[in-house]
Amino acid sequence: MGFGLAVNISPESIQENGVVGAGGAGFPAHVKMRARAELLILNAAECEPLLHKDKELLEHFGDEVIRGMQAAREMVGARKCLIGIKNKYEGVISRLEKILPADFQIVPLADVYPAGDEFILVYDATGRMIPPGGLPLDVGCVVNNVETMLNIARNRPVTRKYLTITGAVKDPCTLCVPVGISVREVIDAAGGPAIADWVVLLNGIMMGRLAPDASVSVTKTTGGIYIFPADHPHIRRYQRSLTQINRIGRSACDQCSFCTEMCPRYLLGHPIEPHKAMRALGFTMDKAALIVGTTYCCECNLCTMIACPEDLDPMNVCAQDKQLVKQMGLKWERGGREIKARPLYPARRTPTKRLMNRLGLRQFENNRGALREGVLAASRVRLPLKQHVGAPCAPVVAPGQRVREGDVIARPPDGQLGAVIHASISGRIASVGDAIEITA
Repeated sequence: MGFGLAVNISPESIQENGVVGAGGAGFPAHVKMRARAELLILNAAECEPLLHKDKELLEHFGDEVIRGMQAAREMVGARKCLIGIKNKYEGVISRLEKILPADFQIVPLADVYPAGDEFILVYDATGRMIPPGGLPLDVGCVVNNVETMLNIARNRPVTRKYLTITGAVKDPCTLCVPVGISVREVIDAAGGPAIADWVVLLNGIMMGRLAPDASVSVTKTTGGIYIFPADHPHIRRYQRSLTQINRIGRSACDQCSFCTEMCPRYLLGHPIEPHKAMRALGFTMDKAALIVGTTYCCECNLCTMIACPEDLDPMNVCAQDKQLVKQMGLKWERGGREIKARPLYPARRTPTKRLMNRLGLRQFENNRGALREGVLAASRVRLPLKQHVGAPCAPVVAPGQRVREGDVIARPPDGQLGAVIHASISGRIASVGDAIEITA
């Protein structure tokens, strides 16, 4: 099978199409495509439990994803393309192997968490160590998400989003929906909640966020919608305030250091020690001298959800300390230290099965919910002006104006990082504020 490049794919067209990293961060893709790199890596690890929309995209649109990678490779000048995907997806790997160009290579990954962290993925796929605070570009790599490559290949405005609907829902599935549709409508399309008292978790069980309600919009970075019982222990963790987290941590942490010993970045050799951040809760602002290393916390949540035997929250403590270190202008000094993975790196990785058991997810079937054909219809969408890394977009439309799907409705301010936003349905502009509402 040939993979000719789509016409006129360029960093400029990617910018105009509003393509962002679809894996969660939302970094504008055109910036990466203006870099130069030796290796282009597709991040298909998808390590969050119950999330599998990238696997579905590779299964159904593998040829398009490869075309997107070919285009990206030309733009960044990479000599080789790697696809990092979990070895358990044997069927997908087998199908991809039959259509891969000669200079593409599949890198089977262990079914562990967080295999999709860029630092972990680059190390596992290439043996190269991204320095603390660095980027994949520092070791000659550019990393992109599966859906990002699909959007690049299609070379059209990003008006649709693929996402997994899972958990306590009647018909778990993967759907293509208009950006801006409400979470409630997507849940209803999956048969609705299977329980009476439920809450919504967005984007991940480990690194997601609790939705205030089901009226929130699906954005370009929404990858998963999880329905959980409101009284699930995992949800109670998300509902704790920072004041509660700090008070409990200050009184109960016994400095066992398990949070550090199982930290993926610590195991890579990075200067991150969550137990020191917990220790510092008992000190004043001078504590910053102890916790400079928390700058490099990736917030994967393993320390909180798996490692801590006291049910404390080292991740959120590290996250708040990152801000404190930044405010105080403190930096970690590497000196002549060599950054290399610790000897126990392979042995202390967390298998997905163990993660699901520990989090009380055994009643849910991992990887259940095939991709449905077509695009879910919406009569109304609400498109937030900030769906990406960088500055919020500025509207270029007014209430009452008619638009068609794909029309530009908001742009980043001149000279600022951002991503263009397009109408995801055809209709009339209902309102313009911190979001733009369109009615069909």
